[in-house]
Amino acid sequence: MLPFNPGGHAAYQNHVVTNLRKYYPNPSLIPKSTWDIIERFFALDLTQVDILMKGRYSVFGPEPRLPSCMLRSDLLSLEFKITSVTNWAAAMKTCPLYAFLSGFDVGDTPGVGTFYDFFDRLWISENDNFSPHLRQPKVKNVKNPGKKGSKADPVEKTTVDELLESLSLNPVSDDQPYSLLFHIYKEQFLDISVQNGLVSLERLSVSGDGTSVYTSSMERKKRICNCLDSGVRDCECNRYYSQPDCNTGWDSLWDCYYFGYNLYVLVDSASCSDLPVFPLFHPASRHDSHAFVYSFFTMKAFIPDCRVEKLLLDSAHDAMAIYEYCRKNKISPFIDLNDKRGQKVKYKTDLLIDKRGIPYCPAGLKMRRDGPEPSKYRLKFRCPQMSRKYGNNCANPCSDADFGRTVHLPVKDNPRLFNIPARDTQEWKQIYNGRTSSERSNKRQKIDFLLENGNHRSSKMWYCRLYCIMMLQHLNAWGLSSEHSLKSLVTQAA
Repeated sequence: MLPFNPGGHAAYQNHVVTNLRKYYPNPSLIPKSTWDIIERFFALDLTQVDILMKGRYSVFGPEPRLPSCMLRSDLLSLEFKITSVTNWAAAMKTCPLYAFLSGFDVGDTPGVGTFYDFFDRLWISENDNFSPHLRQPKVKNVKNPGKKGSKADPVEKTTVDELLESLSLNPVSDDQPYSLLFHIYKEQFLDISVQNGLVSLERLSVSGDGTSVYTSSMERKKRICNCLDSGVRDCECNRYYSQPDCNTGWDSLWDCYYFGYNLYVLVDSASCSDLPVFPLFHPASRHDSHAFVYSFFTMKAFIPDCRVEKLLLDSAHDAMAIYEYCRKNKISPFIDLNDKRGQKVKYKTDLLIDKRGIPYCPAGLKMRRDGPEPSKYRLKFRCPQMSRKYGNNCANPCSDADFGRTVHLPVKDNPRLFNIPARDTQEWKQIYNGRTSSERSNKRQKIDFLLENGNHRSSKMWYCRLYCIMMLQHLNAWGLSSEHSLKSLVTQAA
């Protein structure tokens, strides 16, 4: 039977008010932190979820639980820091607040199997993972970088340039197993944040960073062949992997190997609440530069109307191909330089350019900035010994011009070094500081909402958990209305 919600959001609100008066006649006994959660969910209208998920139910059979109530209940479990589905199903049977705030009648709450059946409906694929369980043991492993705090070198066979060209010619399809999850997240949360002015998809300033997600302490695999009985230990026969989408990577924060995912989330750095826009799970061994390219092009497939104006990335993304892509698509890159590639280079035969894109005159002096020329897409520098007030103080001037030697650096010559604004300006530093929004967003997901406490085995469950956490990030950023407070309404009735 198809889900049917005749009363809509008003029926849910009446249900909550009625049960609050019945089970909690003295609202002052409920902690303020709990009231904040009640107020947020009381105002959260999820009736559109029933419409979006109608196609995932059969017209035959018994009446199902409302998808809006199931999703609301899962969001509440994350908000109340109950990470186990089994524990949450049991908690709803003992705590009336959990039951009626989810939208269920007290004493008639769904069991564990109903929740997992709901997760199956959110995942548009018969397989719970992207990769098959049976595959050969991988040969190439991530290597220890040897320097504390450093990220491991890429293990990918393709370069960033080749990957960008490939995805540009062959766009990513939006027909993915998590497509329904994303559409629910976008229509019910992301779009509302856009309407409230918290996120701007028309002028998006994207910050990206990868973070390690531990799924188990070690790689889980088992043999399905009889080679070990014959004395062959290192055979190349297929193994059965319980988490086929995960592998071993290097955690630069703790300087250790880990098994799991490399989670890459694109965040709106201009948002005051560090709101996420699009996430993607990658194998732990995937380098951040490759993870960014995959995530960026997938985001473009799912949100085709978004327009990226700025790109804020750390030094792991310091690849010329990314700068070239930004130049062609009129995106302003704000990418920290990799120290390994920061040596001085020759420019125009007699000038040296340092790692910040600042030219040095033949005398070895750092030239003085004379402002950008955005209309001509170039930067202007002049003689460091020249003063408009006192004239030229250089003992051996390299130019007979009245204002000394002037150098124009077109961005097209080297978009990696020559930026508008330039790297050593206060404007560039102020904008680049917004990149920390990715780190704060990762902290919210991993520490505040306990992302890694899921202990799941499949990508299906990890994506369901991640998207629900992102929904809560947006919900908590909306704030609470001071008018017509639910607490005051219940208090007056009492």
